[in-house]
Amino acid sequence: MKKLILGTAALALSAGMALSGSHSVVRLGTEGAYEPWNFVNDAGEIDGFERELGDELCKRAELTCEWVKNDWDSIIPNLVSGNYDAIIAGMSITDEREEVIDFTQGYTPPDPSAYVALDTDVDLEGGVIAAQATTIQAGFVAEQGWDLLEFATPEEAVAAVRNGEADAVLADQSFLDTVMEGGDLVMLERKEALGGGVGMGFRESDDELRGKFDAAIDSMKADGSLNELIAKWQVSSQF
Repeated sequence: MKKLILGTAALALSAGMALSGSHSVVRLGTEGAYEPWNFVNDAGEIDGFERELGDELCKRAELTCEWVKNDWDSIIPNLVSGNYDAIIAGMSITDEREEVIDFTQGYTPPDPSAYVALDTDVDLEGGVIAAQATTIQAGFVAEQGWDLLEFATPEEAVAAVRNGEADAVLADQSFLDTVMEGGDLVMLERKEALGGGVGMGFRESDDELRGKFDAAIDSMKADGSLNELIAKWQVSSQF
């Protein structure tokens, strides 16, 4: 689905400092700010598609897991430095990220990226396009040479359209569906196919742990429960 974080030499160096080996408790890092993938509910708990998916994967892998909320812009550095053991946060599998961390197979196919604006008469190439920073959407806009306005959170990117700072916002369609209820925004017909599906991220030293989650994903694909979960939360197309 969404996001693009660039690998750096500092991350690569700190990877060797992260703890690996056996995990009595597996800590799952997520953003908690990207409905319906992951968000904080009224009880203050991590909720959404990935909460339900992660709990089921841990059950099938016979692992004890706990959830850690982390801001998006530091989610890969804090995995590498050992603050948690896996990322499950709507993170698209990209070549750049795989220079720094390893991924499981995708637990969803790529989610279409869509544009939302105040009206359909928007000149994307000549306008200002908002996107969450360090995402595949921001990377795409920059690659086109368009005028990009980046924000720390997806909500801020949408707000930029509402207040006139930007002409349109580019994000995962599943997320944008959740902000259309007010009726003031419209979704453009144009869509972008970005990323290679969404997977869990792991330190490169944690092959064994990654393998356990890969096997659990396989089992959910085989019995149809993964497609049922995707349909329930409407996060992407099914396998």
